[in-house]
Amino acid sequence: MATYYEEDDLSRFGEVGRERPDLYAKFMEWYGATLAEGELTRREKALIGLAVAHALQCPYCVDSFTQQCLEAGSNAAQMTEALHVAASVRGGSALVHGVQMLNSLDKVSM
Repeated sequence: MATYYEEDDLSRFGEVGRERPDLYAKFMEWYGATLAEGELTRREKALIGLAVAHALQCPYCVDSFTQQCLEAGSNAAQMTEALHVAASVRGGSALVHGVQMLNSLDKVSM
């Protein structure tokens, strides 16, 4: 069964710059700078990227950041913990909207 996501497409990412290589180059320069060692280590940034990739539900990003995490020295337990942080933030952001529901209920109940 074919799916929208094709694992091999990740290796074709550079092709999105075909029509505007100048814009693609600027993005790649910025992207590289955000992942460079700084106040956070490469490993920490890769774990953040992996968590965000899961929260955004981008399979290409999950693949890419899984590889980056491994290359930066993360292990499966650390990566799984990052995934759970992302899931809990996403779940919490859904639950906090329950306050909006309560506000609406309070208005109707007045």
